[in-house]
This record gives sequence, C-alpha cells and structure tokens, in this order.
Amino acid sequence: MENIIEIFIFIHAFFGGVGLITGIASIVVKKGQKNHKLLGKWFSWSMIISSAISLVVARMPNHMNTFLFLIGIFTIYMVLAGNRALTFKSTKKTKANYTDKLVSGIMILSAMLMIAFGIIGLIQGYNQSILFLFFGCFGLFMPYGDFKLYSTTLENRKLWLINHLSRMLGALIASVTAFIVAGMHQDTLWAWITPSVLGTAYIIYWINKTKGKKKLKSA
Repeated sequence: MENIIEIFIFIHAFFGGVGLITGIASIVVKKGQKNHKLLGKWFSWSMIISSAISLVVARMPNHMNTFLFLIGIFTIYMVLAGNRALTFKSTKKTKANYTDKLVSGIMILSAMLMIAFGIIGLIQGYNQSILFLFFGCFGLFMPYGDFKLYSTTLENRKLWLINHLSRMLGALIASVTAFIVAGMHQDTLWAWITPSVLGTAYIIYWINKTKGKKKLKSA
C-alpha cells in the first residue's frame, strides 16, 4: 500500500510542478493571446490532476490530513471557478447555471468546515487551527464574488475578467505555497500564509487595473 501511495505522491508532485511552471509562464505572456490560452489550459489540467490526487493521498492510511484535503478542494474550486468565469465573457450568457452554483456551493461548504475545524482546533490547542481559520475565511469570501458575478453580470461586463484573474491567480498561489511547504520543506505558519498575502496584493493590483481600464473607456 505504501508503494502505491508513493507513486500517487510522485504523480501529484509532477503535475504540481507543471502547474507551477505553466502558471508563472501564463502571467508573463500577453493576456488573451494564443500562448496565454494554451498555458492556461496546461495550468488548469495540471492543477486539477495534482489536487485530485492530493484528495486521495490525504485520506490514505498514515497520510490522513484533513487540512490538505480541504486545501485540495480549495484549489480545484479556484481552477474551476476561474474557467467558469470565462463562460460569462460572451453576452449570450447572462445567468449562472447549475454547474456554476454547484462549484461555488462546494467551496462554501468546504470553507465552513475549515472554520469549524479551526474553532475546534483553537479550543483543543491544535497547531494548524490558525491555518484552518485563515483559509476558511478566505474561502468564504471567494464565492461571494461568484454570486456577485451571477447577479450583476449584465450591469458590469468586466466582472467575468475580474473573477477569472482572481481565481486563476489564487490557484497559482496554492501551487507556490505547495512548492514552498512540500518542495522546500518549510512547513511553518509564515510559509503557508506569506504567498497568500503577497498573492492577494497582486490580485488586488490587477482588479484595480481592470477597473481602471473600464473607467477610462467609459470616460
């Protein structure tokens, strides 16, 4: 059994590495061009495969890790929500469908579980309780943006781009965090939180830049 788990971990790490490389490359190239779209597809599939495998490993004997399991769901949500946002690019789609709401709903449930585990962990003195609370609160905030897109997409056609950028960059943050924690063996509170803090600042920069373009065009 342990040999099988090691194979899973190797595959997980391989696709995680591919996701990290293609994710960074997709930021460097010009947005909306063929290379960006191709790299985005590689990034999306790599992260989904890597995260899906992590869900399996995190429930294996001697590898049980509820936090990593929920983070795997968090990452898959980011990739799926980021790609679902692209379906609102065309003016033909004005309402969220069942798949859109299901993706956001699962993230809300996972975030609530994180917060619950975090509260219980604080009471019991669990070391990772702060991480549960941090990512749980962050996880509740992201679906809020989804439902805002679902309800106001006709009034603000830029929301799809804002959601796409923030979700895909969020998935890249998860990839960078995994590399630091697992690849560089820096399993500390700062190693977990710093990429999210810096990445969030970068996301806010892009959101403001996108909103600025909208105002400039309408002026």
